[in-house]
Amino acid sequence: MFKQRFKDKVVWITGASSGIGEACARAFASEGARLILTGRSEEKLIQLSQECNFSGGKSTVLIFDLSAVEQIQLLVEQALSIYGFVDILFNNAGISQRALAGTTSPKVEKLIFDINYFSPVLIAKEILPSMIQHGGGTIAVTTSIAGKFGFPLRSTYSASKHALYGFFESLHAENYHQNIRVVFVCPGRIKTNISLNAVIEDGQKHGVMDQGQAEGISAEKAAQKILKAIYFQKAEVLVGGMELIMVYLKRFFPAIVRKLIRKIKSS
Repeated sequence: MFKQRFKDKVVWITGASSGIGEACARAFASEGARLILTGRSEEKLIQLSQECNFSGGKSTVLIFDLSAVEQIQLLVEQALSIYGFVDILFNNAGISQRALAGTTSPKVEKLIFDINYFSPVLIAKEILPSMIQHGGGTIAVTTSIAGKFGFPLRSTYSASKHALYGFFESLHAENYHQNIRVVFVCPGRIKTNISLNAVIEDGQKHGVMDQGQAEGISAEKAAQKILKAIYFQKAEVLVGGMELIMVYLKRFFPAIVRKLIRKIKSS
């Protein structure tokens, strides 16, 4: 018997068609949440929505490509029109990178920042007044351990994840007194398709499942940790395996981490 921690809560998840977003959607639905599922794959989202409805939740699909940042205001208006408000916004969508810093094109760098940084920032800014008017809410943001330190072939990806910490820490501090809480979801290696969908120098898909990704923890296991962190409004939740040790090493022994990162296979 599932707990009903999120019964009737309105939860909006971006990047819901696969990976962490998909697993979290199923977990929220099993606890009676009312879901708004956003992603690019209509077929996958409709199937997921049906599964969520069957398992005890209620869900609506909003198809959207988050690289279209100029349309974010319209997207938020559509989301708010469904239930009238959002209790929990999970800014989860993202795109990774497998390209050298010196050869990644500006066009690809812009794409990564549009999806990873500008879209969650703009969504949060647009939905914030409604959340405050409704009495508060939680904004969860998927970052990455690559947002804690630079990593080979992830320069722009890492930069975009670093930037999320700066913006959302500030937003949290500014709106804490209005009952707005920010939860950082910081994954390490999770078994998802993120490496398959990562972009290379010219914007083409990497198309390869990294070994570390393939050996990561399941998205379902990650989802349970994420929901717990959101429910208790934790400042941050680290999700993954032994690779998370690097986060603590970076904090206390930054020079050692630099040496270790140089030895990591670039894949």
